[in-house]
Amino acid sequence: MPADAHEAGVPASPGQRLTWDRPVTVALLGGGTVGSQVARLLAESAGDLTARVGAPVRLTAVAVRERGKARPGIDPGLVTTDALAVATSGSDIVVEVMGGIEPARSLILAAMQAGSSVVTANKALLAADGAALYEAAARFGVDLYFEASVAGAIPLLRPLRESLAGDKVTKVMGIVNGTTNYMLTKMDEEGGSYDEVFAEAGALGYLEADPSLDVDGHDAAAKAAILAELAFHTRVTLEDVHCEGISAVTIDDVRAARSMGFVIKLLAVAEALPDGAGVIVRVHPTMIPRDHPLASVRLAFNAVFVEAESAGQVMFYGRGAGGAPTASAVLGDVVTAARNRVTGSVGPGESTYANLPILPIGSALTRYYVNLDVADRPGVLASIASAFADNGVSIQVVRQDGHGENAGLIVRTHRATDQALRRTVDQLRGLDTVKAVLGVMRVEGEAGD
Repeated sequence: MPADAHEAGVPASPGQRLTWDRPVTVALLGGGTVGSQVARLLAESAGDLTARVGAPVRLTAVAVRERGKARPGIDPGLVTTDALAVATSGSDIVVEVMGGIEPARSLILAAMQAGSSVVTANKALLAADGAALYEAAARFGVDLYFEASVAGAIPLLRPLRESLAGDKVTKVMGIVNGTTNYMLTKMDEEGGSYDEVFAEAGALGYLEADPSLDVDGHDAAAKAAILAELAFHTRVTLEDVHCEGISAVTIDDVRAARSMGFVIKLLAVAEALPDGAGVIVRVHPTMIPRDHPLASVRLAFNAVFVEAESAGQVMFYGRGAGGAPTASAVLGDVVTAARNRVTGSVGPGESTYANLPILPIGSALTRYYVNLDVADRPGVLASIASAFADNGVSIQVVRQDGHGENAGLIVRTHRATDQALRRTVDQLRGLDTVKAVLGVMRVEGEAGD
């Protein structure tokens, strides 16, 4: 640690209080959509930030990939392509909004080693290797904040980490990807096909540069890992999350859901099993009742439903993406880290004391919707009911559609292990009375879930 570490804002030793008589310095890694909005907010809110922090907050450098681009709101004199120099400049706070795993990870670790606290919006890095960042923050006595990594402007991670610290969270379930929620909303309300709403989302700029991050569920899975780690005090990585996207959702699934009083959402679900048996984290398309609070979350909005033993059910709702909303969350972390610098303190670090086992999705208790194309002849229903009974799965609702060549059955089950439900579907596919399994989807949000 540098000899002038205390002057650079590194926390004082116990019993020692620093006298802060200079601006808190902030360096930006990334000058794109979010970075430019962070720079704008730092400039426009300078007076308020001084009052809230107890010292002026000054932007000192912005690292970008290409220097020639116009970046409204950023002083060109602060712009450089030397990201390592910015990271190791000794600024009080380094804000990383570049995204991706590398070079972001190396730059963050270098910044911490130089004595800088770090604010990041990098969900992919946190989900892949958050442990390394936490370890470095503890080693060098600096802060690591990442509110903007999940659900944009929605204050969600700090309540999980701090406000609910005295409670026991049992389940976190939510819509954490605005693009897929937009697409599923359009399919539900306007009857558009998957291909049609995909094209519309792309035209509106909602899709990531790699659309599979959205539609295949990887973006939501990274956020689910972060939420689960904070909620259950157990280290969770992206590899621990069962992930399915929405590309297999058909307009027939959407219509069937509507006819049963349900709507389809891509949900991130993290739950702790009773008696410390383990944690299950999953992302997949899900049918939920239309009277569930998450069912009314439309278009590109996000919402997360948290269940805790004492607090009960709490829901967080708002804009989950976009430059300004994400920058708002980043700036909130900047203020917290800056206050810690001024007072000579450090915020909470990693909390993984519970160290619960991570269980596969097969252990989860879920309900299923199954849409079958069946032969229209005697004994069909009996053979299908037998397949469910053979695997210990109880049928809740059966509905028949059509006759003759177009006969179909829609089955909704009671709760059973996901493994048993998948075995049931495999058995159904082998029946000569079943022409095809047209749709399979998990159901959440009913009484007893």
